[in-house]
Amino acid sequence: MAGKKNKPSEDRLIAVNRQARHDYFIEATFEAGLVLEGWEVKSLRAGRVSLKEAYVLLKDGEAWLFGAHISPLASASTHVHPDPTRTRKLLLHKQELSRLIGQVERRGYTLIPLKLYWKNNRAKLEIGLAKGKKLYDKRAAEKERDWQREKQRILKTPT
Repeated sequence: MAGKKNKPSEDRLIAVNRQARHDYFIEATFEAGLVLEGWEVKSLRAGRVSLKEAYVLLKDGEAWLFGAHISPLASASTHVHPDPTRTRKLLLHKQELSRLIGQVERRGYTLIPLKLYWKNNRAKLEIGLAKGKKLYDKRAAEKERDWQREKQRILKTPT
């Protein structure tokens, strides 16, 4: 099939953590699978998820997603007691995990979720290996963004 993309298309996107790129320098990204329950998958299909306060921890050689909020649907089964912020296991290859453990422990990086999307009818999470921005870095990025916007405005207007 011609025109296939590696990036998730807009209709396959579930949630984006917009605050992450503002607060962190993203060095590398990884794609991870998620271990989910049935009610969580239904909520993801309805788009009821927030990654704003979520983060990834590595413990005992495994990756875990903390703080992601998946709101249960009202039509959830009566015998299931949904926990919206439960800890969810991330599925990564062993080589990726060992590389991430080395980076996080030795070099002071952190792992944050960037995007949640569908790929081959499976929920995937894009996590970023990130280093925190200082306040002056955030100001410089905002100044650069404003300058680019002003430059486009100047080039666009006919004189």
